[in-house]
Amino acid sequence: MSTIKLFETKQVRSQWDAEKAAWFFSIVDVIAVLTDSPNPRTYWSVLKNRLKKEGSELATNCSQLKMKSADGKN
Repeated sequence: MSTIKLFETKQVRSQWDAEKAAWFFSIVDVIAVLTDSPNPRTYWSVLKNRLKKEGSELATNCSQLKMKSADGKN
């Protein structure tokens, strides 16, 4: 089950995984909500690189899930 969550006026894509009983959220959408960045995808890319250089495992353990965007693309 995939849904769109609203945070104030911004949309955050989400996906329910019944097998793991967990919600997954689009990090790019969350970054857009939290930072008001004009380009949240670039913001996330730069942040991942910085975290990787610092030795954080966040950037290496996260796999990308395909989620539908507002225009219907994955």
